[in-house]
Amino acid sequence: MLVVRATKKLLDRLGPVTLQPGETSTTRLGDWYATVWAWKPQVALFVSEATLFPVLMPLAPSATLLARFPDHLARALAVHDIPESFVINELSRMDDVRLAKTASRSLLGIMNEFTFLAQADRGRSADTDLTALARWLASTPCTPLFKRHGSPDRELQALARTAQQ
Repeated sequence: MLVVRATKKLLDRLGPVTLQPGETSTTRLGDWYATVWAWKPQVALFVSEATLFPVLMPLAPSATLLARFPDHLARALAVHDIPESFVINELSRMDDVRLAKTASRSLLGIMNEFTFLAQADRGRSADTDLTALARWLASTPCTPLFKRHGSPDRELQALARTAQQ
């Protein structure tokens, strides 16, 4: 089961909370926190609770956002050379998706930092490549990861290596 913890702004677009008490994510990347950026066109930012790994994708159509997320995640993991066996295993656990409210201020802080950095990067060019932007954000050092691997991309690589053992 995949748990997506959406900000109020995104929750208003996606619908009501569907997570029941006691239900938890079964994916190795844990719950995914998500928000919307009011860019033109609008963008959804997803951040893994376990690794802080970011995934960017177009919001529209918002009704299919959660159904489209696994495909975008698979592409993002492939860009970071994550083994196919890890990707297949992760996607197989995402058949059932639950929507929930955010539960971690630390993760919201990371999402705010990614938003700030993306806005600054976006100001440098007229055309925004979401894949390249997400890859750059994944290489950003994050305080919660300092005692482990430092940045989301390295944290993701370590998690994938551990899963293969």
